This record gives sequence, structure tokens and C-alpha cells, in this order.
Amino acid sequence: MTGRTRPLGRLTAGQVIVVGGDRVLEVDAELAAAFVEGDRLLVADESLVHVRADDIRAADRAVSAASNAFTGLEHCSDEEITGFFVAAAARLRDPGVRSALTAVNQADVDKAAARGRSTSRLRLDDRMIADMAEGLTMWAGAPADRGGVLDTVEHGSWRIETRRAPLGVVGFVFEGRPNVVVDAAGVLRTGNTAVLRIGSDALDTARAILESVLEPALVESGLPSGAVGLVDASSHGAGYALFSDQRLSLAVARGSGRAVADLGAVARSSGVPVSLHGTGGAWMLVADDVRRDRLSAVVEHSLDRKVCNTLNVCCVPRAAAEELIPLVAEALARAGRAHAGATVHLTDATRPYWPETEGVEVAQIEIDQLGVEWEWDDRPEITVHVVDDLDESIGLCNRHSPHFVVSVLTEDPDVVERVYGSVDAPFVGDGFTRWVDGQYALRAPELGLSNWENGRLLGRSAILSGSSVHTVRHLARFDDHDIRR
Repeated sequence: MTGRTRPLGRLTAGQVIVVGGDRVLEVDAELAAAFVEGDRLLVADESLVHVRADDIRAADRAVSAASNAFTGLEHCSDEEITGFFVAAAARLRDPGVRSALTAVNQADVDKAAARGRSTSRLRLDDRMIADMAEGLTMWAGAPADRGGVLDTVEHGSWRIETRRAPLGVVGFVFEGRPNVVVDAAGVLRTGNTAVLRIGSDALDTARAILESVLEPALVESGLPSGAVGLVDASSHGAGYALFSDQRLSLAVARGSGRAVADLGAVARSSGVPVSLHGTGGAWMLVADDVRRDRLSAVVEHSLDRKVCNTLNVCCVPRAAAEELIPLVAEALARAGRAHAGATVHLTDATRPYWPETEGVEVAQIEIDQLGVEWEWDDRPEITVHVVDDLDESIGLCNRHSPHFVVSVLTEDPDVVERVYGSVDAPFVGDGFTRWVDGQYALRAPELGLSNWENGRLLGRSAILSGSSVHTVRHLARFDDHDIRR
């Protein structure tokens, strides 16, 4: 290898940046004019990302604190970590703290609404706060398995123990869901520390949660300051600065598909492992033997709110379309009545079967658009497509879906198993799609849900939880010190 490195002090218009070893990106005049010494230039797939020095410093402060806290956390007892979760849950249940949090959050919601932003995921209501407290209580009662022995290999006069061990500093970037601030604290259970970067819409809410819940709980339990920290900056560049910090042991991104993909590209190019939680949208594959009341209930219950596991595409067999499509329409209308109406996107194959339904707006969609995820706020929105049979549904799902959540509605258990073996998705069920959630389904608060859009995951579930953030170490113990190779 040849060449030498030097600090990047400035950029010039037309300057060529080599990426991937076989491609180049060109610096435009706007980027060249904005870039100053101390800034950083990162690469996200096929684009250049300009990160300002202020954002770099904000990320560095938070990661430095978390790195120091990780070292200190190794010397804390499991009982002290349990005490943190107990104390944080108690503070969330305190009426005064809860009232203060909802007041700050309402101000965030009002500001976001004034800017024309979606606010459904930003709201921190009493139910969400109660769920956050319940999640912390679950972590308090979770097995304390730091250093737990996973396996022992005996060699007579010596043996090797395989032990679970903490991973390190975990960086989180997420958009406007303030409850994730508390979810992320779950990594402390296995001895890790966390650094969070939240979107500007929820930044004040996140600050309030840190200041009134998590930081006091760290002090009360005797855990090191900075074990859960916030990159206190509002620009998108702060997220890129965080994910390019090589002191991170894992980078977790939650949000919209494109933003998550870009963050993942920046982390990978910096040598940081990633866990991405972006494009969502569940698929429902209906068989012609489905019980009619079951179909109606499952569709409605899969559309109560828009999150990643919400029903997005419903495939109905042509042989029973005349009977089943009106049931889907009625269920969508019922879900819409709890909001501001509903929208359905119909393919040409579906239009002849769709009845005029009060409260449901109809739009046209092509088959090659089945992969579009509808990011609705107040109006449930789905695609309905009529197929020849279940095999066609499976093929379309594998071709167009994000390889995420699949529901197969049938009365035949063998068909469920056939679909499970045929669709390329981590989450398959035979009921409503919204079951896919760590806290709800597995009683373990999640850090995020991963699709398989970019391939299957190595050695772990697509539900990332605090207990799955660990590494493995080996300890050899010798009784006979004359052993040699």
C-alpha cells in the first residue's frame, strides 16, 4: 500500500472523491462553499454527507461519556443495575414527573404540527408512559446474565468456559418516538451503555426524559453518569457524526427506509456494525377457506395505528374475491371511523370486486408499486390486490415486500406451515399483524424490529432487545500446569 493521509481542510468544486474503490463522487459548488476546517465528509452509498464540526463535537461528548461509563459499569453489581430500572420506572409513575413530561411533549407536538409534520408517533400520552414504565419493570425482573456461562468444554485437567459479556457503547438514531429513549436503556441490563440521537421534533421531550427520569435513576442506583446519554443537537448531521464514531460497538437506526439506509452506509464505511430498523409494512395473504368473521376482525385489528407492523398489503384469491373483498372493505371502513376515514389503493385486478364503501377513498396502483409503504397518520391506508392463488401471493410477497411481517389467513394448519417455509420473512403468523413487538409478544422491551430486505441476520432474532446485545468471551482454567501442546 502507498500514499499518506492528511487532514481534510477544505473542498473545491469539482473535486473527486473515490468511493468503494471503483467509483467517484464529485463535490459540487454548494458543498465546497459550506465545508470548513473541522468538518467531516462522509459517504452514504452514492452520496456525500457533510457533517459540521459542532455536530461532531456534540457526538464526541456523548460517546466519550458513554465509553467512560462502560468501564465503570463493569464494576457495578447486577443489583445496582436492577435498582436503576426500578428507580426509573418509579419516576415515570410519579404523577408530577408524568405531568411535566406530557407538558413538554405537548409543546413538541404543537411545534411539529405548526411545521406541517406528522405527530402521531411523537405524542407521549399516559398509555405510552405506562408502557415505558412497564418495560423498565420487565428489565428489572429480567435475568441478570452478565458473565453468564453459556457452555463448558472439559478436557480432563483443564476446561474452557464460554461466557456472555457486554458489547460496549451502543449508538441509537431514531426519529420522533420519545419512548425509544427509555427502550434504549435496556442495554444496561447486559452491561452496555447507550448514546441516543433523536429527531428535532422530539428533542425537548427526550431531554426531559433524560433529566427527570434516567439521569436521577443512574444517580440513585449508583451507576456511572453517562451510561445513557443524548447527542444534544437538532441537525441530521449529528446522527451521521454519531454513527461514524468508531468507539461504537453497535449502531442501531430506527426510522424511514432511506434515512436508515444512509445511516447504515455511513456506519459500515466507518467500520461500525449496524442493526437497521427501517422499511416496514405487513403483508396479509388470504386463502379462500378463511373464516369470514376472522378475516374481518384481523384486518381491522391490524390497522389501529401506523407503525412498522401495520397492515400494508392484502392479497385476496380470485376464487373467493366476490365474497371476501367486501369484508376487507367493511373492516377498513371500521378502522377508518376511529380516525379520519381511510384510503385503499386498488390494482386493476381488484377494481371489479371493490364495492363503493362510505368513508373509504379509492386510489389506483400498479402491481410494480406493491412495495410502497403507506406512511399514514390519521387515515388508515392499504393496498388490496386480487391474485390467482396463494402461490402467487407468496411470489409477490417475496418480490415486493420488505421481507418483514407476513400474516396468512387460512383454516388449514398445513397451509400456515407451507407459507412459513416459503416466504422470506422473520415474522409469520396466522392472525393480526400487530403482534410483532418485543414487549407485547416476548415480554422483552425491544430496541427495534429488523426486516430481511438486505438479507437474513446472523445468529439473532429480528427483534433486537437489550438482552441480545452481547458478545462472547472464553475463560480457560487449568488444574495441571504441566500441560503443553
